[in-house]
Amino acid sequence: MDIQTISHWVNGQAITLKDGRIADVFNPATGMVTAHVPLASPQDIDTAVEAASTAWPKWAATTPLRRSRVMFKFKALLEQHADEIAKLISLEHGKVLADAAAEFQRGLENVEFACGAPQFLKGEFSENVGTDVDSYSMRQPLGVVAGITPFNFPAMVPMWMFPLAIVCGNTFVLKPSERVPSASVRLAELLKEAGLPDGVFNVVHGDKVAVDALLTHPKVKAISFVGSTPIAKYIHATANANHKRVQALGGAKNHMLIMPDADLDMATDALMGAAYGAAGERCMAISVAVVVGDKVADELVKRLAPKVKNIMIADGLNTKAEMGPLITAQHRDKVRDYIESGVEQGASIAVDGRELSTPKAEPFKNGFFLAGTLFDHVKPNMKIYCEEIFGPVLCVVRVKTYREGVDLINSHEYGNGTAIFTKDGGTARAFVNEIEIGMVGVNAPIPVPMAFHSFGGWKSSIFGDHAIYGPEGVRFYTRIKTVTQRWPNNVRSGAEFVMPTMK
Repeated sequence: MDIQTISHWVNGQAITLKDGRIADVFNPATGMVTAHVPLASPQDIDTAVEAASTAWPKWAATTPLRRSRVMFKFKALLEQHADEIAKLISLEHGKVLADAAAEFQRGLENVEFACGAPQFLKGEFSENVGTDVDSYSMRQPLGVVAGITPFNFPAMVPMWMFPLAIVCGNTFVLKPSERVPSASVRLAELLKEAGLPDGVFNVVHGDKVAVDALLTHPKVKAISFVGSTPIAKYIHATANANHKRVQALGGAKNHMLIMPDADLDMATDALMGAAYGAAGERCMAISVAVVVGDKVADELVKRLAPKVKNIMIADGLNTKAEMGPLITAQHRDKVRDYIESGVEQGASIAVDGRELSTPKAEPFKNGFFLAGTLFDHVKPNMKIYCEEIFGPVLCVVRVKTYREGVDLINSHEYGNGTAIFTKDGGTARAFVNEIEIGMVGVNAPIPVPMAFHSFGGWKSSIFGDHAIYGPEGVRFYTRIKTVTQRWPNNVRSGAEFVMPTMK
């Protein structure tokens, strides 16, 4: 079959830039190459940044109301094309179509928030801070900003970034994961259709060469990143060294604390979706169940095991599928290695995903499938506990008390998300206050904040001073300017040689 080439999007049009290097794009369900994507050179990145830089002065001078009107039109177009974009996500990532649609909806909510630019860009005004002296503040855009996004959310994570950056008056260069390039280009096309001026939003595909070019480009004022912790550390250090603002969100090892009084049916269903949804390729996936008491743990594992064995694994476009493939063959093999490590280090494997049935018929026999795995009696020194697996593997850790569970969670290097399942309000309230994690759920397994709040973990799950999207996103993509003004009147007091104070 013909292999298409997915273009960059620069200055309002699809273009092929100069480097000549390409990467393969796969359908993870079949293992087949479906497209080629060009990998940008530093010169290509410069072309995109120059387009954004040229467009910025006029866009920054555009009123917030007019910017928000573009976002309203973009939102309407997204709703019209929701099914199309969800299918693009499923074909390139592998997640089931219903999950792709849910991802898209969570991204759309950030566009909805961005439509409120005239409200959230209002400054503050103080009359008469001194006699006949007024003071006010305003939020102004930074200039050209860039986003570097991961493979696991091809539409949602870019929409965490660019809608808000754009309505704040910045221009944007997006470097999506080269494994899932199509959704970003389609979003760019719809932005143009919504009336966004050329050059305000640009998409350039690439690998580390492109990333480094963005991190060091003198005209890029800020970098937003979502990915693994080692890369987040690198992004943060390099961007800071080049005098840029940076928000770099890293990895996670999210725990769910299950108390003896928890509704175990609710907790079991929550763990199934939170651990195995999207084949575990989520930074907010629950990968560790911390269970208080052996009796509760025995019952939980008893309920989980048959459900894990019976997960419907298929091509993401199959409407009966509950879990699709992993993103690449290399990542699937890496997850298998983690499972082998857990066995070698002495964890009890209640369900071995390596041995369960995955699609064997054409055209899916070469897909990157791996079934769900469930470990019990996992210890904190084991590799499967310490490291982010990013696959369909759930670890059950047994503790004797609430306090032991909280201390265990707080001692982990990651601090992205967590949850507690309990019927006791006092226990839940204590957990919310004592836990050293950025996002907390109470009887809610994946506590991703809505678009009008902000998303961000603690510890080694984030680098930089700002969380992403919502009010924190507004602060990140703008800088505050404060003006103190006094207009001439008929009263002349003469020169003053001391620090001005309230009079």
